[in-house]
Amino acid sequence: MINTIKSIRRAVAVVVTAGAVIAAGAFAVPAEAATAPTIVAKGGYAMDSGTGRSLYLKAYNTPLSTGSTTKIMTFRVLLSLNTFNLDTKLTVQKSYSDYIVSHNASSAGLIVGDKPTVRQLLYAMMLPSGCDAAFALADHYGTGSTQAARVANFIGKMNTIAGQLGLANTHFDSFDGIGNGNNHSTPRDLALIAKSDMQFGAFKAVVGTKSTVQKVTTASNGYRNYTWNNTNTLLGTYSGMTGVKTGSGSEAGYCLVFAATRGSKTIIGAVLSSTNETTRTADVKKILDYSWTA
Repeated sequence: MINTIKSIRRAVAVVVTAGAVIAAGAFAVPAEAATAPTIVAKGGYAMDSGTGRSLYLKAYNTPLSTGSTTKIMTFRVLLSLNTFNLDTKLTVQKSYSDYIVSHNASSAGLIVGDKPTVRQLLYAMMLPSGCDAAFALADHYGTGSTQAARVANFIGKMNTIAGQLGLANTHFDSFDGIGNGNNHSTPRDLALIAKSDMQFGAFKAVVGTKSTVQKVTTASNGYRNYTWNNTNTLLGTYSGMTGVKTGSGSEAGYCLVFAATRGSKTIIGAVLSSTNETTRTADVKKILDYSWTA
């Protein structure tokens, strides 16, 4: 009899305990996922570079003007060429300087007659966003009997690679982002270009550099030093930032293609057409802060 009573008490205790768990579960509030941030930029995108999973989306497939973020494709063309040699010296032409003046373009301050190496021109193109450096590279690595033909051929190579990467919403009509009416891409497409570029050590080394002093051969075979600072101010100020390229312009607004790594996770993305440098920086920080745990 005593054993029977004990058994009944145990059964009742089990039922009461189970009921309490069920009741608690019924009223428990699950943890909410972080809300995707609101950004000022017209378009934004972020992806996990390792898995390819999209982490943040805003008008991510909408074609927009890209400004100087175009130069990540200029760099990508060079990486695809068998003739690409970082130590090749190119002579700065007066036409590059004239181009800067006529377009009021961003400049690396290259001096006519100087003979920077391709490596030095890449720093000049990507850090201070030198359109003169981009012109020099397009002129040298394009094919044709005239400068205009060589530049047109180089831009053609940019669009060929865009096609190979499957970028259906991207088209280039310039080597530097100073468009001629048909230079556009999307946040997602730019992120995919950057992902492709970041597989190359030469690209990572350049876009991850905050500042550099380069000793360049002059026309008289002497030397002069150029100092170039990176327009991507998130380098060194946002934990894990590794690149990639800013852009701006009256049509493009303020843009940034970015990459950052923390631990084993790398996030690559872009914002296009933010309103100024401050909002551009804030937009990227919001996207990254959200994407680490998304």
